[in-house]
Amino acid sequence: MAVNQLKAGAFLSYVSIGLNNLVGLLYIPFMLRMMGQNEYGLYALVASVIAYLTVLDLGFGNAIVRYTAKFRAEGKMTEQYDMFGMFLLLYSLIGLIAFLIGLGLYFNVNALFDRSMTAEDLDKIRIMMLLMTLNLAFTFPLSIFGSIITAYEDFVFQKLVNIVRIILNPLVMIILLLMGYRAIGMVVVTTLFNIATLLVNCWYCFHRIHIRICLGRFQWGFLKEVSIYSFWIFLNAIMDRIYWSTGQFILGIYKGAATVAVYAVAIQLQGIYMSFSTAISGVFLPRVTAMVTKENNEKAISDLFIRTGRIQYIVMAFMLTGFILFGRPFIHLWAGTDYDEAYYIALLFFVPLTVPLIQNLGITILQARNQMRFRSLLYVVIALVSLGISIPMARLYGGIGCALGIAFALVCGQIIAMNIYYHKRIHIEIIRFWIEIAKMSPIPLGLGIIFYFFLRCIPLDTVWQLGLGIVVFTVIYIPLFWFMGMNQYERDLFSAPVKKILGKCFR
Repeated sequence: MAVNQLKAGAFLSYVSIGLNNLVGLLYIPFMLRMMGQNEYGLYALVASVIAYLTVLDLGFGNAIVRYTAKFRAEGKMTEQYDMFGMFLLLYSLIGLIAFLIGLGLYFNVNALFDRSMTAEDLDKIRIMMLLMTLNLAFTFPLSIFGSIITAYEDFVFQKLVNIVRIILNPLVMIILLLMGYRAIGMVVVTTLFNIATLLVNCWYCFHRIHIRICLGRFQWGFLKEVSIYSFWIFLNAIMDRIYWSTGQFILGIYKGAATVAVYAVAIQLQGIYMSFSTAISGVFLPRVTAMVTKENNEKAISDLFIRTGRIQYIVMAFMLTGFILFGRPFIHLWAGTDYDEAYYIALLFFVPLTVPLIQNLGITILQARNQMRFRSLLYVVIALVSLGISIPMARLYGGIGCALGIAFALVCGQIIAMNIYYHKRIHIEIIRFWIEIAKMSPIPLGLGIIFYFFLRCIPLDTVWQLGLGIVVFTVIYIPLFWFMGMNQYERDLFSAPVKKILGKCFR
């Protein structure tokens, strides 16, 4: 049963990723045009501000999963139910704190944004701020039930609920947008769907898993143990918020809703780009932790790091080269010409992000060796430095300035510092890794340059022209990379599933 849940859950995870990207490609252009740049900017601004309050989770969500699984394995049901009660009380307190902070933001909207917003914009921000704060206040105490479902490995139910939400949310929003509702309507729909999902999780825990919650025994010693475990996860959450939510907030203060909207579109594209790497690593990494934990051979670990990095680079190089060539006309057709600057902002994210995305096996190695401390502290420090750079740069150059601050942090922290750390302390053969990546790069570099000059003479102003250009590039790129960029192991890895499917079809 557990194995079937894992397999079905893994399959449904990829369905969720595919649906999310499909919704992004089909629904977002409609939503942007119906809402208008200013309204979308207001929504993105408030969402980014409220996103900061999610760090109040303090990493406890991951801890609930870990310790629930641990207590179940040990047969300690009483301790498990006591822990649920402790976290329900703790998260209720966190929800109250989040609500009070949100109220503070609500009453200070004018002080924060009046230099760049109209009176009407400020009123809308206040309404959305209050709704999102209420949403978050309910989310914290009820979120423990989602973590419990994960710990009990009921992945199918959880993924199906998520898929239904992914499908229904845009459908309902399309109806409301056609009826004339804009940013506030979007917040209302998101809030209702979120609360409904949380209540469904709650029902499932009590009526299907049959958990109990004991509120009488708050264990301070256990909370201390959990807090130490959660601290590094909490630092990671702070880093993510600084990277991907600060820009909208800064731009909202100094530049206004339209600039926030453009920047938010680039953030949407960044999320899609990162999801491709996540999907790939999900295929190749399930057994890595066990291998790294048991294997003391540093050469074997380096080989695994390089082999996985090459596989991820196969897809990420294609995605990056394609976006460099076709990203700008795609954004014009997808979001509108008003969002032209989103192309350059997204590029400032994509290029430096590619390195940590093809090296994300390193995170698993660090976790297996319990050496996450340096990475977590480094990332937070670098993120704070990038924040200090982004504020003056945003005032001078708008969204491009914010993106430059983040790109600087990514280069310094996730590329230079982490590669030195992997080489010096983890003893991964980083020089050999980059030699292998360099061997694979002539096709994306050479073909990218040739197509860049070729496309300057060809218009890509319609969906058909853009689609034809992408098809021609793909048809030329894939065979060249297959024979000149990939080794036999990689060709076998990608061709084996196709041969298996064809074998079944023609059997």
